[in-house]
This record gives sequence, structure tokens and C-alpha cells, in this order.
Amino acid sequence: MHQHTSPHPTPALSRRGLLGAGALGAVALAGAGRTRAAAASTPAAVTELRERAVVVGTGFGGGVTALRLAQAGVSSLVLERGLRWRTGPNSTTFCRFANMDNRSAWLTDHAIVGGGSQTWTPYTGVLEAVVGNGMTAMCGAAVGGGSIMYHGMTLQPTKADFATSIPQAAALYDDLNLWAYPTVSRMLGISTVPYDVLASDPYKSSRLFQDIAPRAGLTPFKVPLPIDWAYVRGELEGLYDPTYTTSDIAFGVDNGGKHSIDVTYLAQAESTGLVQVAPLHVVRDLAMDANKKWVLSVDRIDTGGVVQEKIRITADAVFLNAGSPGTTRLLVKSRAKNLIPDLPDAIGTGWGNNGDRIWAWINPSGDAGTQQGGPACVGGRDPNSSIPLTVVHAGSPIQQTGVTALTVVGFGIVDGAGTWAYDATTDDAVLTWPTDTDAELQALIAAKMQDIATAGGGIMIDTNAQAPSTWHSLGGVPTGDAVDLTGRVLGHQGLYVLDGARIPGSTGACNPSMTIAALAEHSMRTIVQQDLGRVF
Repeated sequence: MHQHTSPHPTPALSRRGLLGAGALGAVALAGAGRTRAAAASTPAAVTELRERAVVVGTGFGGGVTALRLAQAGVSSLVLERGLRWRTGPNSTTFCRFANMDNRSAWLTDHAIVGGGSQTWTPYTGVLEAVVGNGMTAMCGAAVGGGSIMYHGMTLQPTKADFATSIPQAAALYDDLNLWAYPTVSRMLGISTVPYDVLASDPYKSSRLFQDIAPRAGLTPFKVPLPIDWAYVRGELEGLYDPTYTTSDIAFGVDNGGKHSIDVTYLAQAESTGLVQVAPLHVVRDLAMDANKKWVLSVDRIDTGGVVQEKIRITADAVFLNAGSPGTTRLLVKSRAKNLIPDLPDAIGTGWGNNGDRIWAWINPSGDAGTQQGGPACVGGRDPNSSIPLTVVHAGSPIQQTGVTALTVVGFGIVDGAGTWAYDATTDDAVLTWPTDTDAELQALIAAKMQDIATAGGGIMIDTNAQAPSTWHSLGGVPTGDAVDLTGRVLGHQGLYVLDGARIPGSTGACNPSMTIAALAEHSMRTIVQQDLGRVF
């Protein structure tokens, strides 16, 4: 598959390592360093390209955008900095948590999750840790974006919670509920864990959480997931090496059966013949030329980050879908360097962490089994919370003899108080997150975690207490102040933001993927109707 350098052997799990491993399949951050800048070669010339439409990023926004453009007859070039990772039964596409290697991290020489001390030769792995002031944002880097390594929680917020999180877009909810959310659900093949799977031995921890949740004041529910459960059953029957049934999915699912963006939206888009996906293409700058066309400065890199070709792409329309940090950083740079005149002042504002917090539930009284199946398939909502919040159990891929550790994740509604500022020394934008922004929500989540421990025994440990991190970055180019309801950057025809960067801070006490995709569906319907043939 993809060549990589073997890491050093994994040391015995310490208590710190155990808690890291127990946190949503490697979501507890372990002192990530800054991403290594790609080493530059000296190409003799710059390759010039002319495109009608360019899509930057291949996650939930980018996949929707590419498909709907193609179905409207528009050819597009889709730029992705990461690799395409192909899976199938018993494949070894992704590294495993117990033996991480350089496939786990984007161009760094060390492990960025889980408390490991491994080092390796930098590689274009699947995760980047964007270190800011007060918060680290974990970002996907792969064809398919964050859908490759997320658990798959596909949650739709209520109308009231959507309006609280995104008041500027509250009027869109009825449309989203009528057709956009159902379209996403259909495209991703959403379903909940079947009874026979939940009843199997590897899912004892899920059943334990499900049993305890009502006693902790939570209304339990099954999490909708983009999973073909036949693959999980294949593992239970011994046909495939375990990956779902051990929750070893933080870097991607080896066995396949996960309806990620690369095998759903993007695959359909590419099948039209109008869409070219270009992996290992890193967009460095975005500018406007004298003819008011969009100009992208792009590096085509190898898997070690070395520039192989410099490309200058001129386009009539650019759709930014590089994820909240990626899109925001690019536009903050464009404004600071005056590459695009008169960009809205709100660019770089309205960022939030979706209220993320990861807890380890240590030694509950009930039987959690010897391994913990995934993806995160059961959760609970607190109907009486003063701030809407959701709690979900996610299996841990690492178990230590004599200690039981379950991962319990909380998230809720927060203000988008984070900001991004340009740093000329690194030619990048840096995040600042005021640490007290989500204090009220985190106190409520902490109290709910203690309710779980009181009801079910054991203790709860906040794995993010010393190193806050999020896997659900939102905002930076907020709707209303920086883009309109369709994602058009204010005052700039042909420039669109259709990813999580336009959502200010949180998505209604749900993880963001479904709302990002549904909003992209809604926007693309409008763009095809109103802008096609007029703007581009």
C-alpha cells in the first residue's frame, strides 16, 4: 500500500498512556508540536492552469460541492493536500493505535495523539495538530477529509438548538430538515447499531453505558452512523481482522464498510468524468488578479513534504472546503498580505471548539468486557441542562490488565469566541481561544460525568484538563459577517466557503459533519440555480 517508515516499538502503557488510549480511540492530545513546513525544491518554472471551478478540500463540504457541480455539468479541479487511502477486508491501509507510525500524522516526526513517544520520518499522514493559544485543533488530511478518521456520529440538531448555535441561519432549518439532512443521510447510508451487534461481547461497554445513562439523568439514544454493519459482523465471525470491534479506527477503518466521503460523494462525482481529484496538492495562497479572477498558488508535494512542482491556477470560481482551520488560515493570509482586497473584517473570528471534552471513565462497577467495540454507537442527552449538551460513549482501542477505561465524550453549544491572527514569521495564521469561553458548558459536562460515575461506579478523569483540544473545529469565516447564507464571501463574486468555517462555534450539541454537509447541499442548490452561467 503506502510506503512508510516503521516506528520504534511502543513502550509499555503508563497511566498517562492508558488515559490517552482510552480517549475516543486516540483523541487525547499528547503535546503535539507544530507541523513541519514542506521542504522546498527549486522547480525551474511554474505550471500554469486555467479552470472554471476549483474546490479546495475533500471533506463534507468539498465532497458535496464537487458532486453537485458535476451534476450541473460543471467541470472542476478538486485539490487535496493528503493522500487517497484505499481500504478493503483485512487491508493494512492505516496504522493501529498500539503501534502508531508515520501514517498517523501530517508531516511531523513524532506521535501527536495518545501519549505515545514514537518518532519517525515525517510523512503525509492522516492527522494534523494545529497548535494554538489555549486550544489545539485536530484536522484531517486525506482524500475524504475528516470523514476518514472520524467515528461517524451523524447527528442532526433540533430546530431550537440549531437556531441557538447558528442564529444567522435559523430560517434555513425547515428546508434543511425537509430535504438536505435526509439527502445527506441517504448519501452516507446512515443507520444505527443493529441489535445483534450491540448484543455481542465486544459491545458490553456500550450496553453498560446505555444501562447507566438514565440513572445519570440522560436520555439514551443510538448514534446514527455511516457503517455497513456486514463488515462488523464479519469481524465478529472471525472473517476479518478486528478493527471495528476493537474501536481501532482513530486513523481510519482498514476493513472498509465505512461510507466516508471518498467512497460516496466523491466517488459519484468522479464517475461523471467532470471531476479531477488531485491529492498531495497544498494551496499556499489565494489571490485576486487584475481581471478579478481567482489565483491559487499550489505546491504539489511528495509524501515527505518536498515540493515537486509549483502550480498557479486561475479560476472563475473557488470553493473553499479545507476545514475550519484550513479555510480560515488561507483567508486570513490573503487579507493580511493584501492578496484579495477588501475581504470582510470578520474573517478570522467566530471560531469555536463545539464544546468538545473527552473523559476517561475508570473502573466502573459493571462488566465492560475485555475489548470495546465501535464506532461510538450509544449516547445520551440531558433534557434538563441549561446549555444543550450531548454525551457519547466511544470504545477505547487499548486495554490494560486490571484497569477498565471507557471513553466518554461531551460536547454542546458554545460561543464562537476564538480568533485567528496572521503571523508573518511563519506566513500562517494562529488561533487564540479564550479559555473561559466554554467554562459554563464544561462545568455542566463535568457534573454530568460525575453523575455517570456516581450511578455506575468508578471515577471520571478529564483527559483534556491540561491540554484542551478539539476534533470539531468550527468558524473563522462566520455566516452573516463574512459570508452570506449561501456561503458567498461578502463583496467577492465567485468565492465561496461551504465547510465548517462558516459555522460560528458549534452545531447544536451535535458533532458537525451532518450539518456541514446539509448546509453545503442547501447552498449548492442555490448556487447552481443563481450563480451558474452568471458568476462562473
